Amino acid sequence: MKIVILAAGIGSRLGNPFPKPLTPLKSGKTILEQQIENLSSYFNFDNINVVVGFKKDLIMESLPDATFIYNQFFDQTNTSKSLLKALRKYHTESLLWLNGDVVFDKKIMELLIPYINKNESFVSVNNSEVGDEEVKYTLDTKGFIKEISKTVKNGLGEAVGINFISSKDVNFFIKRLDECANNDYFEKGIEMAIQLDGIKVQAVDISKYMCVEVDFAEDLEKANKFLK
Repeated sequence: MKIVILAAGIGSRLGNPFPKPLTPLKSGKTILEQQIENLSSYFNFDNINVVVGFKKDLIMESLPDATFIYNQFFDQTNTSKSLLKALRKYHTESLLWLNGDVVFDKKIMELLIPYINKNESFVSVNNSEVGDEEVKYTLDTKGFIKEISKTVKNGLGEAVGINFISSKDVNFFIKRLDECANNDYFEKGIEMAIQLDGIKVQAVDISKYMCVEVDFAEDLEKANKFLK
């Protein structure tokens, strides 16, 4: 299994003059450093890849021993294409990926590792919140994800930005991400692979643990309260 952190975007909503993953936290680490520390508690550091784009040199200089993948079209594309760059590199392996702005309790991994070990594709979700602007999901009659996007009606919860694609599903996912428009989020590729290829994607509820996508100042405050 490989791990990918999507850190190529401009992330302008937070108002930083630097990439959002380099946002300092109360822990004394940046968001990206905190992510890598958490992941390295359970997985091999050498399997972690960071997709960079906007001001890539700042990120690379902050983590000189990490492995990087460059999305040279970061200013023209969204997460679907950043993820596609990584998946094409590791197209025979399962892949755990997360957005580069997610601050999370590392114990979340203890919920996710059983699915990884069984090679079952999943999306981590928070069922205690369903924000209008967040990526939401619904389930089919067998309990697998049916729809996943920001426009889903009557969503059961929010996707939190930590996901896994199994080795048996990865090439379907690559095909659908390739078909996505440049401005699509990777969730569009998941939904297409579900609907067109019949892949089965679990919704794993991590609501009991802290997990925040830092888009705005209030999100950063929430994350820092936990870390403090």
